[in-house]
Amino acid sequence: MPAETDISIRIRTALATYLKRDVKTIKPSDALRNDLGLDSMATIELVYEIEDAFAVEIPDKDLPTLVTVANVIAYLEERVAPAPATARPPSPRAKPGKKG
Repeated sequence: MPAETDISIRIRTALATYLKRDVKTIKPSDALRNDLGLDSMATIELVYEIEDAFAVEIPDKDLPTLVTVANVIAYLEERVAPAPATARPPSPRAKPGKKG
C-alpha cells in the first residue's frame, strides 16, 4: 500500500473530526454523501474548511466532481502539491569537450 500523503491524512482527519469518528474508519473510497452521510450543508461547510486549511478556492463548478474522499484528496493534491519533477524544465548541463 502506498504511503499516505500529508493532504490525504489532513482530509481524512478533518472528516473524522467533523463526523466525530475514528480516522481509521474514513476510507478514500467512501462517498461523502452515501457513505459518510454528509448532506448539502455539511458538504459546503467542509468545502469552506478545506479552503481555509489549504489556502485554495474551490469554484462551485468543481463541487460535483468531489464525490468521494479520494476525489477530494486528488483535487487538492493537483492544486496544492508541488509540481512533479518531470514537469520542471531540464537543468542546463555543460557539454563535454567544450572549453570556454
